[in-house]
Amino acid sequence: MMDCTDRHGRYFLRLLSKNVMLYTEMVATKSAIHGDRKKILSFNEIEKPLGLQVGGSDKKELSLVSKIAEDLGYDEININLGCPSKKVQKNKFGACLIKEPDLVAECINEMVNSCKIPVSAKTRIGFDDIEDFNYLNSFIKKISDSGCKIIILHARKAILKGLSPKENLKVPKLNYPMVYEIKKENNNLEIIINGGITDCFQIKDHLKKCDGVMIGRAIYQNPYFLADIENEIFDNTDVPTRSEITEKLVEYVKDEVKKGTRVNQIMRHTVGLYHGKTGANKWRRYLSDNMMARDSDFQKVHHIMEIAQNNEKANQTIS
Repeated sequence: MMDCTDRHGRYFLRLLSKNVMLYTEMVATKSAIHGDRKKILSFNEIEKPLGLQVGGSDKKELSLVSKIAEDLGYDEININLGCPSKKVQKNKFGACLIKEPDLVAECINEMVNSCKIPVSAKTRIGFDDIEDFNYLNSFIKKISDSGCKIIILHARKAILKGLSPKENLKVPKLNYPMVYEIKKENNNLEIIINGGITDCFQIKDHLKKCDGVMIGRAIYQNPYFLADIENEIFDNTDVPTRSEITEKLVEYVKDEVKKGTRVNQIMRHTVGLYHGKTGANKWRRYLSDNMMARDSDFQKVHHIMEIAQNNEKANQTIS
């Protein structure tokens, strides 16, 4: 998720969950090859298991980035075939590639042959006026024949003209049954379903028909949803409280500020930590008012812990 799953956001999410697979923001192949790799591709070991998501359609570039990802210690390389933004289309990657199955197959084949880590693909179920099982199934088979055995399916088609990326997350209707049918037809593949999933009841239901579930916006808006997932899906009862997470994050902030990171670059990811709980408004307001303060002013950062601890007590009293 662009501007969401950067290294600071991933560090925060990993404090909440030991078990989920995390993915980077989509990184263009040219940026990964020619840009500042330390800035663009570095990660903290705590973030693992971690997949690098890339965007591109040049098979040689994708091959090189796959090898780079392996050398850096990523656990998976993922090609984005689902982003519908105009900028992404202009650079010929994302959802527009669903229209070019042969090119995608060539790219994935190069990726698979250049590294030993798993190569996965994230795509939509169709594009524009095409939402057809046979087209999608043929596309999936081409991908799998090229060596990709992990397919993440966003259960909406992409509208390439006329809708913004944000609208593309809501306007096209969800079609879970098509994803289920793809799994039935391709039982040898790991099919992961994505789109509109907001609670553990839905997760459990999808897991009866698919191999995995990917969640994006619902986690970012309500990060502590991960605690429910740890408890109910992974049977992990040792989940930290919100205040315990905040305490660990403050220590991370201290270390990062010494390296030149701004406080707001980290804490902006925590706005939804108290989503739906007592103290949520106070938490968001304090972050909004104070996170652009001088990074050396750790009195303000420490006050975050006080708010977290008070919120925790208030919610315990209510429950």
